Amino acid sequence: MTEAKIGQPFLRNEDQRLLTGQGRYTDDIPVPGAAHAVILRAPHAPAAIESIDVSPATALPGVIAVLTGADWQADNMNPMIHNAVPTGDGALGMTAADWSKVYLGLHYPLAAGEVRYVGDAVAMVIAETQSQARDAAEQVIVDYRALPSVTDTAEATDPSSPVVWDKAGANVCLDTVMGDVAATDAAFATAAHVVKRRYHIPRNSGVPLENRTVIGSWDEATGTYTVFGGAGGVVRHRNELAKMFKVDNDKVRVAVWDAGGNFGTRNRVYPEAPMVMWAARRLGRAVRHTTDRTETFLTDFQGRDLVTTLELALDNEGHFLAMRADNISNIGAYTISFTPLSKGSELITGPYAIPCATVRARGVFTNTVPTNPYRSAGRPEVIYALERIVDSAAAELGIDRLELRRRNLITLDLMPFANPLGLNYDSGDYPTCLDRALAMADCDGFAARRAESEARGLRRGLGIACYVESSLGAPLERSDITVAPEERVDVVVGTQSTGQGHETSFAQVAAECLGVPFESVRIRQGDTDFVLAGGGSHSGRSMRMAGNVIMMAADLVIERGRKLAGHVLEAATGDIDFADGRFTIRGTDRAIGLFELARAIEDRDDLPEELSGPLAEGTENVMHRPAFPYGTHICEVEIDPETGHVALERYTTVDDVGRVINPIIVDGQIHGGIAQGAGQALFEDYLWDPETGQPLAASLMDYTLPRADTMPSFNTATHIEPCTENPLGVRSGGEAGTTPAPGCITNGVVDALRDYGVDDVRMPTTPLRVWRAIQQGGSV
Repeated sequence: MTEAKIGQPFLRNEDQRLLTGQGRYTDDIPVPGAAHAVILRAPHAPAAIESIDVSPATALPGVIAVLTGADWQADNMNPMIHNAVPTGDGALGMTAADWSKVYLGLHYPLAAGEVRYVGDAVAMVIAETQSQARDAAEQVIVDYRALPSVTDTAEATDPSSPVVWDKAGANVCLDTVMGDVAATDAAFATAAHVVKRRYHIPRNSGVPLENRTVIGSWDEATGTYTVFGGAGGVVRHRNELAKMFKVDNDKVRVAVWDAGGNFGTRNRVYPEAPMVMWAARRLGRAVRHTTDRTETFLTDFQGRDLVTTLELALDNEGHFLAMRADNISNIGAYTISFTPLSKGSELITGPYAIPCATVRARGVFTNTVPTNPYRSAGRPEVIYALERIVDSAAAELGIDRLELRRRNLITLDLMPFANPLGLNYDSGDYPTCLDRALAMADCDGFAARRAESEARGLRRGLGIACYVESSLGAPLERSDITVAPEERVDVVVGTQSTGQGHETSFAQVAAECLGVPFESVRIRQGDTDFVLAGGGSHSGRSMRMAGNVIMMAADLVIERGRKLAGHVLEAATGDIDFADGRFTIRGTDRAIGLFELARAIEDRDDLPEELSGPLAEGTENVMHRPAFPYGTHICEVEIDPETGHVALERYTTVDDVGRVINPIIVDGQIHGGIAQGAGQALFEDYLWDPETGQPLAASLMDYTLPRADTMPSFNTATHIEPCTENPLGVRSGGEAGTTPAPGCITNGVVDALRDYGVDDVRMPTTPLRVWRAIQQGGSV
């Protein structure tokens, strides 16, 4: 048995199962008699649907049904429920009345009348086998009338661009201003220097290992739907699906066991879930659907795609006086979420003590896949722009960029710090993280390494990014803990693991709180049959929310145990102490262990009514205040000027994620986050043909991902200033690597090219763009 202790580097409980093929993914679930669905998807963006002829498909062997958007609306079904408006008062500086005026559009699972992006679902073909359904889908005849498209974020703001939603009248569906405009204007009027830049943070696809899979069934006797599949949180999915089907929550069961990746893009309900539920009810049998990889590229909700114009006002000594930003977020064809725009806009001043700022925030419709929060939603975009403009300001003013950061970072004595957009940073030592990262990265030796690279005909650059990000998410979380007589502790939580190591780190928290062996704790999640409440996993909320509510539930179990131990040991509750998994009568050696107590009460019938039943308790917790992970990342890149090839040679990080529950898991999260951010900086860009709206990166042949051989060994460390906003002291570690990496790496690329007169290279910094920058100078 392993002694439980928070902070120990336990190997992950789940890895043995997952790495030996024992995982339970949705496609592994056998459902006898299930039919197979294939979705016919639109080849145009956009197009009017003039007619659909399903008769050639329905005549084929094995075909059970072909359903269209007209069938959905004939059955009086609701559109998708996306809850696009950010939670919390004053999001984006808007009131409830302001939000009521924002046009969101209607997203039906099957399009009726018009398709708005390539991949929009048009018909669902259901057959006995998947191959029969695929063959039949090719026989559905759809008469499309192609319409003009708009895919570019900035162009969508032009009143002359094609309008995605006629009812909206324009593509700008949201336009708001945050911050103190008067104070910001006054600061810019008196500034000695103003630096202005425009950046585009390109579109990304999450590319999880597991393609989307969903199974729907219907129980006529009970009037209950069951859905297997999803990734973001079963309670949320159940509630939204129940609204769509106009039934009570207890009439929908959603279950997800293992999920092969998410990164936020799969947190929302996808159209296939209600489609298979609906089909199952109509047909009286289960229906399953699995996307292929091309479908995931065409239809997975995507991330990023922000155009921001940033202005920074400085005095003669390089102190930041004010900031302006104009942020345009591409929300795609349907409104899934404004959260990336909201979270990024609140954080544009980052870790710097900037007195005042204003942000104009706009959301625009385009004929593209909808966007959704994607790992660290909104924060990598604005931190990228912020750290790029800080480097540019240093170059323009002739101030060392490290010194410029030191002069403006929020210092420990200013904590807690209210940033000018309404966020209150609770704690943090930003300068110490900077200094530690510089030392770990051996920045003093960089000049020698640069000279060595130049001797080989290469150019070497040093990149740096200081960052802060916010971790909030759904405010409600629940945990139910049961101590079983067979020496097992079952812990139910409402989060949803998609590879983060919950089965290990949550078990560490519970084991330490209850004083039981680590191996005795079993984490249960992902099924509304026993998960009563919870917010799923997003916005770095999992450990911060679940860890704290597990502690609370454990305290209730201990208090219940003290009362039960008093009965079993025949002592007053006030005389019972608890430590190291045992209840002891104070001042004596009479004691009973937690599991022994669970066995002792199993068959007793003399307990008070309020103590009857198992040794179990549950509770909910609500957190409305965010936590703020922060740190400094430093990298070195090496560029071949003849080809433009960029090699990421060194990468060093010092991150403060608050109290570290499991160092191995935190380190793994940071490694994965860096790779994801490096993909954004160096490789990934989801593109459309500007004339037709056709996607140009709909397979892994066209969309480049970082690989192990393109990443260096990461040199990582944590600086721990516990968060003051929750008892566990956790900030969040899941997004710390992603947020600063794009800015850090791009700063390194530009630094390597300064001698060529290059001030900016647009992400991703592909060899072609780097080569053109070398040839042309300036910005590309």
